[in-house]
Amino acid sequence: MADSMLEIKDLTLHYGGSQILNGISMTAAKGEVTCVMGTNGVGKTSLLKAISGTHAKSGGDYTLDGQQIDRVSANDLAQMGVAYVPQGREIFPFLTVRENLETGFACLPRSERYIPDEIFDLFPILKEFLARRGGDLSGGQQQQLAIARALITRPKLLLLDEPTEGIQPNIIKQIGEVIKLLRLRGDMAIVLVEQFFDFAFDLGDRFVVLERGQVKLNDRAGAIAREKLHAAVSV
Repeated sequence: MADSMLEIKDLTLHYGGSQILNGISMTAAKGEVTCVMGTNGVGKTSLLKAISGTHAKSGGDYTLDGQQIDRVSANDLAQMGVAYVPQGREIFPFLTVRENLETGFACLPRSERYIPDEIFDLFPILKEFLARRGGDLSGGQQQQLAIARALITRPKLLLLDEPTEGIQPNIIKQIGEVIKLLRLRGDMAIVLVEQFFDFAFDLGDRFVVLERGQVKLNDRAGAIAREKLHAAVSV
């Protein structure tokens, strides 16, 4: 795939003696949303941890923007353009919104350590709340802050783990619109782990369904019927 940003082949991952991922192969292309789906405990979060470098893979090939990745730290991957928004958001509750955003500067060269205007175009509420502590925001606002912090790093690959979890419907809609705008720019691949079926189905260009740490289904939107996909992620 010429516009592929991420390619993984036969990826395996262990926690201690337990094998969590078993031979995962998938791609994620620029200008597309690749949705990783499946029931709880099938390895979706573990896959994002392996891609982001927060948990070392046990084996398999990982290529980012044409470059082979092996034994690279999460910080190195962030500098190479991988941004990870984990489940639960993990913002800093006692730092202000501005300070939370500025934590994204760590992997940037000094010349790029500023908050682009686009951040506030995408998330206007954050501009209003720059001086407010992160812990004082609602869950939905914290999720917007977590995504904005990831975008500060100018990622080539954006990993989103359950961004709708525990979020009020109006902010779920706003986050969906932001993802569509980011896709439209065409310079970023987005991997979305999501349990909310309608949200994922509306956004996905490709669907990868996991079952017991393996790929059960991998197909493009339009090549798979909604009913078939729903059945695959509901078992």
